[in-house]
Amino acid sequence: MTLKDCYAAMGGNYEDAIGRLRSERLVQKFVLKFLDDGSYDLLCRSLEEKNYEEAFRAAHTIKGVCQNLSIDKLQASSSRLCEALRNGYTPEADALAEETAEDYRQTVAAIRAFQEASVG
Repeated sequence: MTLKDCYAAMGGNYEDAIGRLRSERLVQKFVLKFLDDGSYDLLCRSLEEKNYEEAFRAAHTIKGVCQNLSIDKLQASSSRLCEALRNGYTPEADALAEETAEDYRQTVAAIRAFQEASVG
């Protein structure tokens, strides 16, 4: 799997990412670092604890990281979740959190598949 294939699998925009960071090496470096980012775990924990202010911050961080890396699908869902949590809990946040979770799982699976293909 190439990095371009990884972007296709996660619903990202490879060309935008290359344009922003100017080299495939840098894009690869930061995409792989995405796996170590704790924002998604913080989001889940904060939602479980009903700490919506912290959940908002975590969703906002995910949105920003995804925007910088052109991971468009997860950026869009985390952005919608972020807006739903901006002023505390709203009923739509539950469905948006599930959508974000699905997009996150898809993103991580694509990155891990790329990582395994790169090492092997």
